[in-house]
Amino acid sequence: MIRLSGRLRSSLIIGGQGIRARKLRTFLSMVSLFMGVLAVVAVQAGAEIANRAMLADVELQTGKDGTRMMYMPPTADVDTVLEVVRGRSDAVAMTGTQAIIGEPGVKPINEGGGPIDQPGGYGQRMTCDQNGCRELSDGNKDRPGGQAIELQLTGLTGDVRTFKPFRAVSGQWLEFGGDPSLAPRLVLNTKAAEAFERYRVPAEMRVNGAPTNATPRFIGVVDDGNWSPAAYVRSDELANWLPARGMSDGRNGPGLQVLMSPTASDVEHALRARLVAGGVPADQLHVNTVNTLERMSTELKLMRLIFLGMAALVLLIGVAGILNVGLATVGERVEEFALRRAVGTPRLLLAGIVLAETLLTGLLTAAAAIGAAVVGLRVAASLFGSRFPSLQGVDFPWQAGVAGVVAGLVAGVLGGLVPALRAARIPISTVMRA
Repeated sequence: MIRLSGRLRSSLIIGGQGIRARKLRTFLSMVSLFMGVLAVVAVQAGAEIANRAMLADVELQTGKDGTRMMYMPPTADVDTVLEVVRGRSDAVAMTGTQAIIGEPGVKPINEGGGPIDQPGGYGQRMTCDQNGCRELSDGNKDRPGGQAIELQLTGLTGDVRTFKPFRAVSGQWLEFGGDPSLAPRLVLNTKAAEAFERYRVPAEMRVNGAPTNATPRFIGVVDDGNWSPAAYVRSDELANWLPARGMSDGRNGPGLQVLMSPTASDVEHALRARLVAGGVPADQLHVNTVNTLERMSTELKLMRLIFLGMAALVLLIGVAGILNVGLATVGERVEEFALRRAVGTPRLLLAGIVLAETLLTGLLTAAAAIGAAVVGLRVAASLFGSRFPSLQGVDFPWQAGVAGVVAGLVAGVLGGLVPALRAARIPISTVMRA
C-alpha cells in the first residue's frame, strides 16, 4: 500500500478543511469552472461518438478495418469460388444479380433498381469489352407497367456481418445451417422494405437468367447503408433456381467478390491457384485491405482539435475565475499563513495547502461535469435515438471521462499556482499585524 508523505497528506487535509470552511466561495469557483470542463468532456465524447458513427456507416459499405476484399473478373468461374469458400467462417463470397418481385411479365415500378421515390434507376445498362461499349437489354422495354419492385439480389455463402456490421431493424438474419429451402429466404434492406410497404405486390420473384420464377419469403430487415433496394439470400438457396454462372455476371452490382479475415491466407492462396489454373489472368485478381480508420484519421483529428480549441477557451474563463477567488482567499488568510510560518510551517507546505484546495475544487467540478454529460447522453439517446441510430445503445466514452479529469486537474493547477506562490512568499513579520 502506497502511503502519502506527511507534507502531502497535511496539504490535502488542510485544503479539504479550507473548502468546507468556505463552501460558498468553493461553489462559485466550481460554477465558473463547470462550463469549461463540461465543454471539454462534451467535445471529447462527441468526437468519440462521431468517430464510431462515421466508421459504422463506412463499414456497412466497405467492411471493418482489416478485412481483405478480393475482387473477381467477369471471367472467373463462380462454381470454383463458391466451392473454395463454402463452409468457411473466416471468408464469405458475395454474388450480385438483379431480381424483380411482383407481377410477372410487367415493367417494375423502379425500373433499373433505383430508390422507389426516384424513378429512373441507374439509367441504361452498358457492358464494355475490347470491342467497345454497348447497351444491354433487360427484357422490360416493351412490357406494360405493373406492381413489381426491382432490387439488387446478393447471394452469400456465410454470415457477412462478420465483415460488414449490418444493423438489424426487424425479423431475423439468414441462418446458414441446415438444408437450403426451395422457397428462398430473403433479408431486405431498409429501402427495399420501404418499397414493399408502400406497394403490395405478389410474392413471385424472377431473376435474370433463371428458367422459372421462385416464391420468396421475407424473414427480416437490416440497415446496410445502401440507398437503393437490395436483398440478401443464401447462395445455395439461390442455386436451386439459378445456375451458378448466372449469379454474378458482372453486369449488376459489384459482381463476384470474397471478404476474408486477415488470417484466411489459405483461402486467398487457394482461390488464386484455382482461378489462374482455370484461365483467369493473375493480374486481374485484386485484393485490397480495408483501412478506413487510417484514411479518415486526419479529418477526425482536425475536427477534434478545432472543437478542443474552442473548449479550451471556455476552460480558460473558468481558470480565471478560480484564480480570482484564490487570490482573494489568500488575501483574507494572510495572518493565518504568517502565523503558520512563525510556528515553523515550510513555504512549500503553505503553497501545497492553497494548491490542494484548487486541485480538489477542480476534481469536484470534473466529477460534476462528467455526471452531467452521462445524464445528458442518456437523455439524448432516449429522445433522439429513433431518429439517429448512432445514439441507440451508445455508451459514454471512457476517453471523455479521462479528458474531464485531466481538464479539472489542469484548471486546478493553473488557477491555484499564482495564489500558492503568493501564499508561500508571505513574510513572518506579517503576523505582528494580528
